[in-house]
Amino acid sequence: MTWSSAVLAGLLGLVAGLLVVARLDGRTLRSAWRVRVRRPRDVVVPLAGVVACAALALRFGTSPALPAYLYLALVSLPLAAVDVEQHRLPDVLTLPSYPIALVLLGAAALAAGQGVRMLHAAVGMAALVALYALLHLVNPRGMGLGDVKLAGVLGAYLGWLGADAWLVGAVLGVLLGGATAVVLLALRKVTAKSHLPFGPFMLAGAIVAVLVSAHRVLL
Repeated sequence: MTWSSAVLAGLLGLVAGLLVVARLDGRTLRSAWRVRVRRPRDVVVPLAGVVACAALALRFGTSPALPAYLYLALVSLPLAAVDVEQHRLPDVLTLPSYPIALVLLGAAALAAGQGVRMLHAAVGMAALVALYALLHLVNPRGMGLGDVKLAGVLGAYLGWLGADAWLVGAVLGVLLGGATAVVLLALRKVTAKSHLPFGPFMLAGAIVAVLVSAHRVLL
């Protein structure tokens, strides 16, 4: 059942990735299935959708938490793609993700008989928003308000799994972003004044933290 769920989840991620690429190209949803590989993102986005969704299905199995974390993977695709291309995290994606995440995580907590997880999610949300708000105040050019808004959503997902997952996700996003910046500077692809989109690293760090989290999810 787990492997079949992973295949179905991977197909869901593939469809979502193709739709994201189609919208970025200005194509209609009906033409999304006409695969056109003109840019690296035309392959990267659908592939990321397949890998993330399939991996999460293997991670959670038949847990009631799976729908909540699949939503995180699916919304991450357009958020990351738009941030890379346009250097913004659209409110139309981040803000609705708050109630959607809370409803899905709340349903999972109730199904598992662990309502206290929602307290952990709320604390994780508030803590990560506070951390990123502080970073925004210290360096507004390096950390935008879009990143702050996204932080709350990720904090809820990470907090739901526990303090360890929250800490790994929070730190890993910063490390991935910093390491990428150093490499690009060394290769002279960017300068010290260049602005790198940070959202993709936040999202990647959070999803990796979810996947490697040792916190047991009740079935």
